[in-house]
Amino acid sequence: MIVPARCVQAAIDARDDAHYVYAEVNELIQGADLAVGTLNATLSDASTHKGCIFTYVLVGDSRSAQAAAQAGFDVMSVATNHIKNCNGPSCEDQGNRAFLETLDNLRAAGIQPVGAGSALDEALAPVVVTVQGVRFGIVSLGMVEPLAFASEDSPGIAPLTDENLRTAIEAARQVSDVVIAMPHWGPEDSPDPSDYQIRFAERIVEAGADLVVGNHTHVVQAYQQIDGIDVFYGLGNFVFDQTWDLAHQQGVILLVHFEGSHYTGYELIPTHVDGDGTVHIAGEDEAQQILQRIQDASERLK
Repeated sequence: MIVPARCVQAAIDARDDAHYVYAEVNELIQGADLAVGTLNATLSDASTHKGCIFTYVLVGDSRSAQAAAQAGFDVMSVATNHIKNCNGPSCEDQGNRAFLETLDNLRAAGIQPVGAGSALDEALAPVVVTVQGVRFGIVSLGMVEPLAFASEDSPGIAPLTDENLRTAIEAARQVSDVVIAMPHWGPEDSPDPSDYQIRFAERIVEAGADLVVGNHTHVVQAYQQIDGIDVFYGLGNFVFDQTWDLAHQQGVILLVHFEGSHYTGYELIPTHVDGDGTVHIAGEDEAQQILQRIQDASERLK
């Protein structure tokens, strides 16, 4: 999960540069045929920054959109709970200005946002990217913050419900060879998926997704197969300032492999993030600790 806010934004302001965040992982991200992230902060130049202080209002600016694009990201899931956060002038209209500017800033940088829009139908629509002739359709829905939900006539994110899942995945299936669902779900700080995460994972698989990649919990979560479909419940923090314990500074890059439209497997690349947002590939010992935590949580699901 990418959260260029609070202490990360303060460091960006101090340096007048956001590109340092990805400096050590640029090559890896750029090497992917398709790179997808999850953004959980607004990127609006109208929001004021309060420095490196604790707050639940997570705001960044357009420099982070440019940095993510230069790092190699092609698509960004924005069906997240802080995607309408704002400070100052950007709080006009219930945070819609900051939210809509975030989508505009991503698009201007060359990143396609998915899971949000000016109304519910746009938020549910898939983003389709063609890679070597294969159409990858991505949908994203969130369940954590109802104030961020879109409606038929108001902007926001796609709410994670059974009906919306079917609608989004069916629409993606009609125009895609591979459908990837990215739910924003789950209780924070736990490697163990909740009952409702597991229930929604089953619904996503039933609806026809080929891969499920979730996030929100700020720590890595379990992996599970449901009817032959890989479900990754949470990849942890990629960019954030949560340094109060090691688990919150750890995450994984999920590298998935396809031969044509046939999914052939995955790799987990453990990462460590500093308080200023700088991402590192985890060292050998830390990497093993991260992978063991995922394995232990996955074993508890059996």
